[in-house]
Amino acid sequence: MTQVVHVLRRYGIAIVTVALFAFLAATTDSFLSQSNFRNVLDQQSALLIAASFATITMIAGGFDLSVASVFVVAPLFALQVENATGNAALAVLVGVAVGLAVGVGNGLIVTILKVNSFIATLATSFMVFGAGFLISDRSVLRASTDAYPSIARTRFWGLTTATWIAFGVVAVAWVLLSRTRFGRHVYATGGNAEAARLAGVPVARVKTIAFGLAGAAAGLAGVVSSSRTLSALPSDDFSFVFGVIAAVVVGGTSIAGGEGAVWRTVAGAFFIALMVNGFNLHQVDPIWQRVIQGGVILGAVAIDSWTQRRPQ
Repeated sequence: MTQVVHVLRRYGIAIVTVALFAFLAATTDSFLSQSNFRNVLDQQSALLIAASFATITMIAGGFDLSVASVFVVAPLFALQVENATGNAALAVLVGVAVGLAVGVGNGLIVTILKVNSFIATLATSFMVFGAGFLISDRSVLRASTDAYPSIARTRFWGLTTATWIAFGVVAVAWVLLSRTRFGRHVYATGGNAEAARLAGVPVARVKTIAFGLAGAAAGLAGVVSSSRTLSALPSDDFSFVFGVIAAVVVGGTSIAGGEGAVWRTVAGAFFIALMVNGFNLHQVDPIWQRVIQGGVILGAVAIDSWTQRRPQ
């Protein structure tokens, strides 16, 4: 029994994702088509980019709501640069730099000022959203060259560059978390910050770097998304961060910190994506889709809470 619980705790999200895949393959003719898979991968690219590094922040004991604001505002800065210079590569760097700056700022607020990360990133989100309205003069920005759309829309071996970028970012986050000293410090910091500090782990630096990387990834995700849609619009929409948090939490990363993995987040993201894809293919009422998705997220958090209380 203990072994079964251990397997479910470690690989549960992978098991249910495979089960959902098999169910949809058996019940929907168009599910297994190449075009459907390509569309799912392309649509999830921005979320995977942001969620892979948001996972690291959450494992380190942080909670970053500013992912949504960076996702919205970074491409506004990027398109301003692209419109002024015609240089798409420079635009991407600017978008990532904006996210990095916001993320590092969040990390410093959390570690130096000792502000709760939820409150800190909520506050900075409103500031960043406001900056977006100012930089764009409250108007939609569009690319002035063909190079900017090609960032995400070019195809290699049938997949968009947005998908390939997502694969690359996920791989970097995965290796960073699971194969480096920094990754070990992230787990130690999130598991018990005081014990980690006494053991010589630079807790404040680890958290600041984690927030910085999450911000940079969110900036890149925003640029990729704007390249897909050919425009960027100022707003104060938090919906993107809800999708990111859902993927991370459903994947099994603990909201208490100290436990999780990038591969779990990827599995969580695809579980939700396949669920939504299945809803659409089966023509499920959008209202019920929301109810079911909310139930899935609530169930994931409840399971996380239960496993935290259960003896190892």
